[in-house]
Amino acid sequence: MSDTLPPADRLRFKPYKGPAAGWGALRAVTDHWFESKQPFKNLYAMVKTNQSNGFDCPGCAWGESPESGMINFCENGAKAVNWEATSRRVDAAFFEKYSVTELLQQDDYWLEFQGRITEPMVYDRRTDHYKPIDWEDAFALIARHLNGLESPNQASFYTSGRASNEAAYLYQLVRACVWYQ
Repeated sequence: MSDTLPPADRLRFKPYKGPAAGWGALRAVTDHWFESKQPFKNLYAMVKTNQSNGFDCPGCAWGESPESGMINFCENGAKAVNWEATSRRVDAAFFEKYSVTELLQQDDYWLEFQGRITEPMVYDRRTDHYKPIDWEDAFALIARHLNGLESPNQASFYTSGRASNEAAYLYQLVRACVWYQ
């Protein structure tokens, strides 16, 4: 299998040889918090993660119990909470700047680092860009497609309390591409 991997200089990730927990994980999480430019907000969110008076981890929903300690999350959970709490925003100006073709050239980390989508967007094939659409028009577009189906069995939906809005949006786009082919 290693024969099929690209050369090391073309890998889009850095192999991590340390333990998946302990000081190495704490350092990775701390670096992630400081990169977010809102470390105290994210630290506060972490002490609420997987607590009976808080919220479940968006990555795994680690089980909670009243007698458990203050730290009930793993490295990936801490990073997931950090991404969800980011103050970075992806708006119409971002999608004017980058075409879908250009976005496809970026890795997942870069895309996630840009921030959260702030409004409904629709793909414009002519320009290869997403453009904003108001909520009423977005729901009307969805209704038009759903009402245009020959059978309700042709519709599929994706939802999860453990997935980000962006993941659900991506799934919708994939489904839309299947519809149009």
